[in-house]
Amino acid sequence: MHASQPSTGAAIEIRKASKRYGAFTALNDIDLDIRPGEFMTLLGPSGSGKTTTLNLIAGFTDITSGTLEIGGKSVTGLPSHKRNIGVVFQHYALFPHMTVGKNVAYPLALRGIKGDERAKRVRRALDMVKMADFAHRYPSELSGGQQQRVALARALVFDPPLLLMDEPLGALDKKLREWLQLEIKRIHRELGTTFVYVTHDQEEALVLSDRIAVFNGGRIEQIGTGRELYDTPATLFVGRFIGESTVLRGSAEVSGDETAMVIGGQRVFAHGRLADGARPVILLRPERVALKRVGADVVAGENRLTGTIAEAIYLGSGSKYEVRLSDGTTAVARSPLGAADFVIGDTVDVTFLRSDLILLPDDASADVTLT
Repeated sequence: MHASQPSTGAAIEIRKASKRYGAFTALNDIDLDIRPGEFMTLLGPSGSGKTTTLNLIAGFTDITSGTLEIGGKSVTGLPSHKRNIGVVFQHYALFPHMTVGKNVAYPLALRGIKGDERAKRVRRALDMVKMADFAHRYPSELSGGQQQRVALARALVFDPPLLLMDEPLGALDKKLREWLQLEIKRIHRELGTTFVYVTHDQEEALVLSDRIAVFNGGRIEQIGTGRELYDTPATLFVGRFIGESTVLRGSAEVSGDETAMVIGGQRVFAHGRLADGARPVILLRPERVALKRVGADVVAGENRLTGTIAEAIYLGSGSKYEVRLSDGTTAVARSPLGAADFVIGDTVDVTFLRSDLILLPDDASADVTLT
């Protein structure tokens, strides 16, 4: 299917935006720029402010303070139905008494588009989501995934410059969710519409997004590509929320541009140092860890921590291990197929290079917020 004409996505500019409900602050002084045609995901745990931000953009709730512009124009006080925005929710909100075709045509009817033009646009939208053969069915005759595709077609049929999606795949099973993620990515690439997508699923955010804004406690912790957030998190919260990780804490010793940390009597070295007064922690990604038999040859520059296998999980593509270190920390390691196998109770060396470590300021609230 070929879109008739790629639409031009709208830019969004949010400045010092806050949303308060009485004494409760749902959103606290955020800044966010979304580029025309960008796929931006708002990611964070429940109650972090991501859905509040989406509702502000949509016009479903009013901003308490700050400014919000869409397409270079202020929309403060502009009702949602005048913002020309497509919206897709987790619960599909299709009209049960209308066929699929009439559901998709509804936004066009509201805009006074009739006859052949309406039929052409409906057909094009249904082709886009691969639902053209279902136009005469009713929502009750569709699966959850099919209903969500119809909801997506209805949101796109009037060529909005901006599409908002609020956890749209949350009610679907894993296989269907993964397939629809790729479909949504394809549609975004074809149209050039600006997509703003809310999820608490970090893997989904990594698959879909051009950039991701990570929310925590009503604030934005960091904005960046998936690679930037994973490889160079700005805070411990971001490092822990994006992907799996091991957090190593201990007494720190700084020498020049190197930080050493004593963990259970063993010393670990990391490149870099933090600003004076900041208590450092080390973040370690599981694919950067190699497990070795105790006493195996040491590689130059290699760090080692000894521990005991507490959990061994076969994943098909390899194995995942949880290793209990001497200080009680659980280290996570992923080993590819062909690597040495270990069983629960084995004593192993957890090995990694200095360049594999991420040095961050400690933040005990990161441990609490993730739950």
